Amino acid sequence: MALSATPVFSADDFGLSAGVNEGVELAHTQGVLSQASLMVAAPAAADAVRRARALPGLKVGLHLVLVDGDSLLGHARLPHITGADGKFGQNQAVLGFKYFFSPAARRELRAEIQAQFAAFAATGLSLHHADAHKHMHLHPTVAAMMIAAGRAFGLTRIRVPAEPPWVMKRCGARVGFGDYALYYWSRLLRWQARGLGSTAHVFGLKWSGHMTIERVHRLLRHLPTGSAEIYFHPATARDAAVQGLMPDYEHEAELAALLALNKAQ
Repeated sequence: MALSATPVFSADDFGLSAGVNEGVELAHTQGVLSQASLMVAAPAAADAVRRARALPGLKVGLHLVLVDGDSLLGHARLPHITGADGKFGQNQAVLGFKYFFSPAARRELRAEIQAQFAAFAATGLSLHHADAHKHMHLHPTVAAMMIAAGRAFGLTRIRVPAEPPWVMKRCGARVGFGDYALYYWSRLLRWQARGLGSTAHVFGLKWSGHMTIERVHRLLRHLPTGSAEIYFHPATARDAAVQGLMPDYEHEAELAALLALNKAQ
C-alpha cells in the first residue's frame, strides 16, 4: 500500500516495561516508527534509555506522567498529589481540580514537572519533543508549567492532541459531542504552545490502544491535508506493568501494524 501522505508514526509509554521497550525497538528497526516518548520514572526507564542510545535514528521525547503512573519525587515530596505508594491517581478530573485550585498541589506539580525534565536531560538523550500521559497537558495549568519548564531544557516541539472528529467519522468511528469538544479545547494548548513546533493533526485518541492495521489503513486513506502524527502503544508482550495500566489495549496488534506498514511501502 503506497501512502498518500507521510505522517509521523510515534509510540507512547517508552520505559513502562521490557515488553514495551522491545516493541518500540522493533517498530523502529523493522517498522515505520520514528519517535517515542519516554516515561522517566517508569520501571523500565533505564532499559529504554540504553536502547535509545543504541538507536541514533529514534527521536525521543518526554512523556510527562502526572496521572495514573509513577512519580519521580515520591509521596514525601508530593503528599497532595500522589498516594502513599508515590503514584498519581487514575482520576483525571480529581487531579485536574487540585492542579487548578490548590496552591500546595500546584507547587508540587511544578516541582515534579521540573524533576522529570531534569531526569530526561540527565540521560544525555536529545529532547526531541514533549507530551503527557493521557494528554494531561490539555489542562491549562499543566500546559503552562510544562512549556515553561520545557523551554528551559531546550524544548522545541510539543504534541497538540487535535484529532479531527469529522475525519474519524469518515473512517467509520462513532463520534459525539465530547470528541468535538476535545478537538476545539486543544486550540487552547496550541495557543499556549505558540512558538513551539507541532503537527496540525494527531490521531490515536479515538482508537487509543486499538490501532490495528485495518484501522490504520482506513485512517491513511482519509488523512487531511497538513502534517499529522499517529501514535501507538506497541509492545512484544503484555506484562504486568502493561496489564495493570491498560488492561484492554491491543499492544501486540499495534506493534504488528507498525511492522506491516513498513512492508507496505
